[in-house]
Amino acid sequence: MTTLDASTRRQFLTLLGLSAVAVSCGTTATGASSGAGRTKTLRYQGWAGQVILPELAEDLGYLEDVKLKWIGNTTSGPQDIQSAATGQTDFGGAFNGAVVKLAANKTPIKAVISYYGSDKDAYNGYYVREDSPIRSARDLIGKKVGMNTLGAHAEALLDIYLERGGLSRGQADKVEPLVVPPVNIEQSLRQRQIDVAVLGGILRDKALATGGIRKLFTDYELLGAFSAGTYVMTDRFLQQNPDTARTFVTGVGRAIEWSRSTPRKEVIARMTDIVKKRGRNEEAAPLQYWKSYGVAERAGRITGKELQLWIDWLAKRGDIKKGQVTLSELYTNEFNNASHAPASKAKSHSKKSGS
Repeated sequence: MTTLDASTRRQFLTLLGLSAVAVSCGTTATGASSGAGRTKTLRYQGWAGQVILPELAEDLGYLEDVKLKWIGNTTSGPQDIQSAATGQTDFGGAFNGAVVKLAANKTPIKAVISYYGSDKDAYNGYYVREDSPIRSARDLIGKKVGMNTLGAHAEALLDIYLERGGLSRGQADKVEPLVVPPVNIEQSLRQRQIDVAVLGGILRDKALATGGIRKLFTDYELLGAFSAGTYVMTDRFLQQNPDTARTFVTGVGRAIEWSRSTPRKEVIARMTDIVKKRGRNEEAAPLQYWKSYGVAERAGRITGKELQLWIDWLAKRGDIKKGQVTLSELYTNEFNNASHAPASKAKSHSKKSGS
């Protein structure tokens, strides 16, 4: 694995703006034909072994006549929203700091709905070995922290933890975030290749069940319940396809509320069935560990504070200039009718798995 210094990490963050060039050169953001440009098919990237909210919404019947077209799996949130910005897909989702960075580079995108976050059930923890001397932020100076990607959620929360722990920028730069494939993070920690492992979901629960590690802190402890990421669409797509966008965003919002109000076992059963039916040669067993999508607001509506936090963070780091991003232009709730609508009836659960 490769260690990246602070300068290299900042260079990585600037890559989020490269898609602005492609968009400004006229790349289309929709698979629809020219003319009215109304599409009813949304191209997207998924995650192996997971059911993202749009997939759940489609299975529940909440997307009505809008269809999803899977074109492959993404490798990270920043990559996913770049694909949306350059027209390879019609929507993408990422950590809100990555969304802010992309918008700061004049990419014409808008956040339309929150889709993941942290709460008491869904959170990322920062773990050390049980015998580790690391007990505080200051103990992390010179240490390695393994995470799934740089310039996103895990690195941002690490920065906040270090700042609240009293470290100067210079001292914080001596803490070394490393990209480690999620499935290898626990092993890397136990083999002492890294000093801290960022773990969430099934990977966290399995590691804790094995024992021998202890929590340093969690993002939920640090910030409380908060929405951490949003789906984005390009301004062009929203202008050309307002009805499709409204159906999509409202459907995702209804799926969020369905996942909250439905017994966990039933949600897991539905998601397991979705994975089996779509036939992507995936393992469905990890879904048994699902607990929550972690979205803070009703139906995923965006309040602005979940984006302003990262505007301030990026400006403080010097990654964007103060005033470079206008919050009011960064997001819209115009297409989200879910919080105003009465409870929707889900399509009945199919007993056929297709496996």
